[in-house]
Amino acid sequence: MKFSAWGRYPVIEANPVHFQNIDTLAHSIQDRQNLIPYGNGRSYGDSALATQYAPQRSRDRMMAFDESSGRLTCEAGVLLSEIIATFLPRGWFLKITPGTKLITIGGAIASDVHGKNHHVEGCFSECVEEMRVLQPNGEILVCAKGDELFHATCGGMGLTGVILDARISLKKVTSKNINQTTIKTKNLRETFEAFEEYSHMPYSVAWIDCLATGNNIGKCLLMVGDFADDMHLDYKEKKRLTIPCNFPSFALNNLSVKAFNWLYYKKAPAGVSHQKVDIDTFFYPLDAINNWNRIYGKNGFTQYQFILPKEVSFQGLNEILGTIAQSGKGSFLAVLKLYGKANQNYLSFPMEGYSLALDFKIEKGLFNLLDHLDQIVLRYGGRIYLAKDVRVSKETFEQGYPHIEEFRTFRKKMGLDTKFNSLQSKRLSL
Repeated sequence: MKFSAWGRYPVIEANPVHFQNIDTLAHSIQDRQNLIPYGNGRSYGDSALATQYAPQRSRDRMMAFDESSGRLTCEAGVLLSEIIATFLPRGWFLKITPGTKLITIGGAIASDVHGKNHHVEGCFSECVEEMRVLQPNGEILVCAKGDELFHATCGGMGLTGVILDARISLKKVTSKNINQTTIKTKNLRETFEAFEEYSHMPYSVAWIDCLATGNNIGKCLLMVGDFADDMHLDYKEKKRLTIPCNFPSFALNNLSVKAFNWLYYKKAPAGVSHQKVDIDTFFYPLDAINNWNRIYGKNGFTQYQFILPKEVSFQGLNEILGTIAQSGKGSFLAVLKLYGKANQNYLSFPMEGYSLALDFKIEKGLFNLLDHLDQIVLRYGGRIYLAKDVRVSKETFEQGYPHIEEFRTFRKKMGLDTKFNSLQSKRLSL
């Protein structure tokens, strides 16, 4: 059957490996090579693509919850959206959440996802207390922080076994709403000053105009916020719009992206403004649209996400934004975030600094541009995010991840290197 990830590139022939329970899953693993666990299909690139994949979405039980501590034990196929729908009305929310709630717990751990509060709370692994991981020989290993399996699995892109379930900690909240402050900046210098001024806020994220030039390079809308204290916890998901078909490939071009960026930036009041928005608006704006990936046309898209060390982030981003603007291959989804310190997980993406994520439709000349951007990122000591990547070279990847050999050694020691593989792991020799 034809198979692709959320970016819809590449499209491959793949077969699902179905199972009825953990025993039959273990048996299937022993009988096969080059298998990858598969969650809800929201990774952008080829990290969950393989000719054989084991769907995990059906493993969606919530097994235990401690109301006094906020500790939740659930199977790896549970979606973040299901946790929110169940526990937000009871005053609990995810400690760390990425920009979509439509991913599984297993996927969140495997990608060690991060959110708008990394500078305060860190990656998703910070809220994971314990998990069970199925190994190629059928053994189920229990691991926690400090264990090598834990540090390899969090950010390990499904290459260390099948995550069966996990115990995570939720946070107590007093509302379904966020008190948001929006800061409109005129250039990259003002953007950095605003991030630093509001760094005490628990959540922050900026939309940035990646096609702005000259004195306007880096202009943005920075949104910071925290949960309101209004005790409005009656959460219900909104109805979603649906993109019914693929947009024509010519619909997204330099002019249309410029027009969108101008309108989006123009709508915000000058200076500083205040709003009260719900969690879906603040954390998950794209989840309001079903099949939004069709906007990029039948050839698909890729998200290019990199991070730079804090001390060189301004210079590096100034050069990268200038290069993108000059290329004319802009993105209307360009997200800038501030990050705190790196963790000890072998392949986790964040470091202390700034990250920029941009969506590009697949078209002629794009990969040449991204290769050029790779070299700038490496020159400033940065790295590329695996959960979004579909094309970075092995040589470029290795320079950004100092623990890559420890990860490879662990995979071989545990007999994982032939059992669990994706297109990405083969491309990068993970």
